[in-house]
Amino acid sequence: MKTNKEDFPIKKTEQEWRKQLTTNQFTILREAATERPFSGEYNLHFEKGTYLCAGCGTELFSSDSKFDAHCGWPSFDKAIADENIVERIDHSHGMIRTEILCANCGGHLGHVFDDGPTDTGLRYCVNSLSLDFTADK
Repeated sequence: MKTNKEDFPIKKTEQEWRKQLTTNQFTILREAATERPFSGEYNLHFEKGTYLCAGCGTELFSSDSKFDAHCGWPSFDKAIADENIVERIDHSHGMIRTEILCANCGGHLGHVFDDGPTDTGLRYCVNSLSLDFTADK
């Protein structure tokens, strides 16, 4: 399982990431921070298209899998491809959660929970700042 920065195909120095990302994106994608609930541009965004990793452009979620979980972050019930997301146990903040990362650059996306309302039973809770969006044509 990919757990160290060296395990991911895309390797950049901290300086390279800081040059590419905004300060807030860097804090989330590279330092595993979380944006404030209800503050992200994709929380209530329901345009048809594809959500990509803001760090490397990997396709992560389709708008078809997005739903409003009323939690304050964009929520999805499945990834575009399981191999595009890595899961690892997160013991931060006195909790045990499943962190989700981009499989190509190791960017922190958010967490996945097993309380989703659809048949997958999953709720991928994702930071807007870790995402880019490409609209369907």
